[in-house]
Amino acid sequence: MHIVEVKSDKEKRQFLDVVDKIYKNDDAYIRPLDIMIEEVFDPEVNDFFQHGKAVRFLLMDDDNKPIGRVAAFINEKKAYGFQQPTGGMGFFECINDKDAAFMLFDAAKNWLSESGMEAMDGPINFGENDSFWGLLIEGFTPPAFGMQYNPPYYKDFFESYGFENYFEQVTNRLDLQKPFPERFWKIAGWVGRKPGYHFHHFTWQESEKFIQDFIEIYNDAWRFHENFTPMKADTLRKSLNEAKDFMDEELIWFAYYEDTPIGFFVQFPDVNQILKHFHGEMNFINKLRFVYLKWRKVMTRTRVVIMGIRPRWQRNGIESGIFWHLQKAVDKKPWIKEMELSWVGDFNPKMRALHDSVGAEFSKRHITYRYLFDEEKRRQKQRASAIPLDTKE
Repeated sequence: MHIVEVKSDKEKRQFLDVVDKIYKNDDAYIRPLDIMIEEVFDPEVNDFFQHGKAVRFLLMDDDNKPIGRVAAFINEKKAYGFQQPTGGMGFFECINDKDAAFMLFDAAKNWLSESGMEAMDGPINFGENDSFWGLLIEGFTPPAFGMQYNPPYYKDFFESYGFENYFEQVTNRLDLQKPFPERFWKIAGWVGRKPGYHFHHFTWQESEKFIQDFIEIYNDAWRFHENFTPMKADTLRKSLNEAKDFMDEELIWFAYYEDTPIGFFVQFPDVNQILKHFHGEMNFINKLRFVYLKWRKVMTRTRVVIMGIRPRWQRNGIESGIFWHLQKAVDKKPWIKEMELSWVGDFNPKMRALHDSVGAEFSKRHITYRYLFDEEKRRQKQRASAIPLDTKE
């Protein structure tokens, strides 16, 4: 076996296609669109290259055929905000061979070390954490759009190599055919009609206003997260445009107090329920199939990508108020049967409590691991710092 750095067009295609070998007999796997992965590594498209760099590697067998892959990257805005400079690794795929996996881990580690890093987190994305983030260790069912899926044997690879649990990510499922807890709706109805508060769903006609409102809420509510980086309008605008073909305006809601944006709830129909038929390709025929399957209402699940309330208005039932208005929109779409609330880290106890309050049930568990290059430091296990339960002050 030997490692090859991905440079040529042939190697880029092999990097994408190696998943066919890994998941040949796995019916739950849904191949992401090839273009989504290629754009992660395209400096012309991914603005993380403005403050970072990335590399890809293939693992070839003795017949020079690909049997694994990995990527490594450095986000300079975050790398130096930890106890030690920390890079990332992701897009890991490998046959069920520990020696092969360790060669791929070594390739990522060595590249990062040569660039001055002293640790690596993985598997993560060279981009926002709503896609390609965390290792699936429980709940091996077909993934929602953007969610990580992998064989169960990867867990042993990571932990045998020396990766340690940095934080745990839980995804819960909300069955929309079951009634919400009565107490929740009482609070929701009260907040939804409270003077001074109003709620509006996203519209493309006013998209620029909603983008600015989102950034104002996000940059206030997320500042308590470890190693926080403010959201940029261009990043959000790009994400919305990429989702335009399948998003539903009435599934994205904002809360306001008078003229001040105070909270948001963003979810998208699970386009993976369509993409599972496309084998990673969005050619002309598949574009036609996409329109047809969308018309057939095959997207019966939504994925909640992000929700947040500004600290000053937390613990006022604003989330309940958003759900109260959202329910009216969902009632008009009887083909939507469930909502996936993904994902919430164990560093965010308030959001986990919200999942419990709406009656959500456990669905999946991912882990984001950290590997410290220095063996002595590795004995001092690191965990992501928790967000304070009370951030109102």
